[in-house]
Amino acid sequence: MMFGPITTSAEPKTVGWRSGDWQDRLRFIVEMMRTMSVQTDPQELVRSYSARVRQLMPADRWVALSRRDLESPWFRVTRSSTWSGDINPWKNKDRLPVFSGGLLAELIYGDQPRLIEDLTVAADDPAAAFLEGQRSLLAVPQYDGGSSLNMVLLMKKDPAAFDREAIPEWVWLSNLFGRATHNLVLADEVKRAYAVVDRELRHVADIQRSLLPRTMPTISGLELAAHYQTSQWAGGDYYDFFPLPDGRWGILIADVSGHGTPAAVLMAVLHSLAHSHPGSPDPPATLLRYVNGHLASRYTAENDAFVTAFYGIFDPVRRELTYASAGHNPPRLKRCEDGSVLALDEAGDLPLGLFPGQDFKQATLALRPGDQIVFYTDGITEATNPAGTMFGTERLDEALENCHLDAQGLIDTVLVALKEWTEDRPAADDRTMVVAKVF
Repeated sequence: MMFGPITTSAEPKTVGWRSGDWQDRLRFIVEMMRTMSVQTDPQELVRSYSARVRQLMPADRWVALSRRDLESPWFRVTRSSTWSGDINPWKNKDRLPVFSGGLLAELIYGDQPRLIEDLTVAADDPAAAFLEGQRSLLAVPQYDGGSSLNMVLLMKKDPAAFDREAIPEWVWLSNLFGRATHNLVLADEVKRAYAVVDRELRHVADIQRSLLPRTMPTISGLELAAHYQTSQWAGGDYYDFFPLPDGRWGILIADVSGHGTPAAVLMAVLHSLAHSHPGSPDPPATLLRYVNGHLASRYTAENDAFVTAFYGIFDPVRRELTYASAGHNPPRLKRCEDGSVLALDEAGDLPLGLFPGQDFKQATLALRPGDQIVFYTDGITEATNPAGTMFGTERLDEALENCHLDAQGLIDTVLVALKEWTEDRPAADDRTMVVAKVF
């Protein structure tokens, strides 16, 4: 028996890889590559590849080995031409035979191509049954991370039966196929992992939406409508309404920094804090001070998160809005009586979650019949067109020009303007609006 690196003076007895016209081989390989490129199942890819490649590199027997997740000298036989059927090594690994030591362990842990041109096998070799009756063996490693984690063994009944000149190309081709198969396996694992994450994120989004008002409250003197759109499954925008004594109502809109699930978690915390305020959340500065204290001391101190919020209390008897703001975009007020537009920015302070002892200012604004108030998050005004220009407050004001529209009509007008401006590109940030029309 000759065993060692591929250096031998013996003449090959058969020719496979280099036989025939090169154009015929090229057409064969192109068709094989084309067929492989449409495969999405690793098992089907291996089956398709193996059937074709055996025509290029004929062998009387072949065996595939793996040492993934095993320690030397253990190895696993993943495929064999002696088996009546094949086992999916990625889904049924526990059904594959595992061996320790012997010639096959020496080959796969050797990390090198090997050619044995006069094969003899010890009777007590753990894998002797796979090699019985074969005289030539070509071991082709398939490298992953620099090591031969997989290996293909080709065998023939005659000694010195492999074309040595074809071996380099065969090692090359086998490793390219190995990488393609491994990438397909990884893609399948990523796909399944993504499906799990996607399912969980859908649940998170459902839970988050359950924290929002199911219906608009009936508030004397106001007509309300709302729009809520996350840039991902879940987001950090939040709006809510709080019934207060004497027919008054609190209107809250907030925006958690960041996106996705982390923002959604803090949004849920914000909801819990807002609804755990002892007594009525009144006046506005009191609620913001309470929420800020808990956020800053327990939730945002170590993760650099913060929350912008605007909280106003509408008094239908006085037709007044008393409000406080924590770094939030000032709502837009359209006076349909004279066509003027105001920003509710007379009481602005730092966002929530930055400093535990922060106080908040308040302002009171007299409202008139026909007034239109748009509470919004920055995902509205900071939406950009393909050139990177923001939608801005001017275009928001233009969308509010029609004073004959109801609250939902105003939201629809803004959304149409946004769609045209962004050319219907997916939202990069959460978008929330609450519109109140005074009557």
